[in-house]
Amino acid sequence: MQPFPFPFVPWVWRNVAELLDKHDTDSPEAAEATESAERRHRPDIGLLGYEVEAIDGPIGEIDQSNARVPADCLLVDAGTWLSPLKVVLPVGAVAKVDHDAKKVYVDRTKEQVQHAPEYDPDGFDASDYRQRLGNYYTESYRNSPPA
Repeated sequence: MQPFPFPFVPWVWRNVAELLDKHDTDSPEAAEATESAERRHRPDIGLLGYEVEAIDGPIGEIDQSNARVPADCLLVDAGTWLSPLKVVLPVGAVAKVDHDAKKVYVDRTKEQVQHAPEYDPDGFDASDYRQRLGNYYTESYRNSPPA
């Protein structure tokens, strides 16, 4: 669990145990299979298609292309068919995961998420983009820490 109010570390899961505690297995063998080395290395892969809920309502869902971003980020499809928008959330913004409801709760508002630097598939690995994303969310926590 990250200490709050500061320092906010955008690239660290608050509670990895909660992520790995999926309740959708039918047998102990299935539970062992989901605990593969890949899942422990990329706990975000089990969240594909989950709805993303901000403090003030729904934002979108974890995009199927999430594997294109590092494991310390979540790619969120926050747009509509008229206005496509994909943003990247650092995993430190995730407050809770509800596997039964298939929802990821973040402690930011819809506006804060939607105004994050837009996902750029051609430049995501550039250190400049990652720095801007980290700065944006760190500043957002400085201005409005989680409740």
